[in-house]
Amino acid sequence: MTRRLIALAGLIVLVSVAPAAAQPADQLSVNIDGVGTVSAPLQIALLLTMLTFLPAMLISMTSFTRIVIVFHFLRQAVGSQEQPSNQILIGLSLFLTIFIMAPTVDRIHALALGPAMEGRIEVSEALVLGAPPLREFMLKQTREADLALFVELSRMERPATPADLPMRVVIPAFVISELKTGFQMGFFLFVPFLLIDLVVSTTLLSMGMLQLPPAMISLPFKLLLFVMIDGWNLLVGSLVRSFVV
Repeated sequence: MTRRLIALAGLIVLVSVAPAAAQPADQLSVNIDGVGTVSAPLQIALLLTMLTFLPAMLISMTSFTRIVIVFHFLRQAVGSQEQPSNQILIGLSLFLTIFIMAPTVDRIHALALGPAMEGRIEVSEALVLGAPPLREFMLKQTREADLALFVELSRMERPATPADLPMRVVIPAFVISELKTGFQMGFFLFVPFLLIDLVVSTTLLSMGMLQLPPAMISLPFKLLLFVMIDGWNLLVGSLVRSFVV
């Protein structure tokens, strides 16, 4: 699975690398529709530039955004400061993203990536064939109001079917839908921990213990609650089930 993800990212890079592979190293160049030839150093610069967009693609076009937002709200609600650390949360988010995106990646591999790597289709054709599965995944998570907003802002005609929507409309609509969903889930995470904070604060105030920080007392109770209900199991299960696959 990891190999397929790496290969999928390399599919974009293949556009710059493949034409140059058939030529000697000292004559590395590619013709771009009559514009002229692109030298090897410039191809490398273009390749590195494209690689910088891969993290943005991972964040903007997958389930990563929602998962990271929910984990951030969880840590804020519990009040555990830097535990779990950012590295742990991002690592868990990445592996959950791989798990959630696995069916979509398998479809892209079967339709586009595999045939392109075997030489049965051109890279440009592979890019066209690989877009529908990813677009379908994003559209299932995107609200119609968000899609309508970007269709209106782009001043394009209303498409007959969602499959006719261009990616420049689908991607930003998907991102803001994920942000809203993540904030909604974060709100519901906050409620039980907020009740514990209110009870502890009220109890300390009634006892006249004004110098004792409420967070020092409420933190153990919140951790106990989260452990007793098997919070990580419930949270991760809810996150994965929230994506319609």
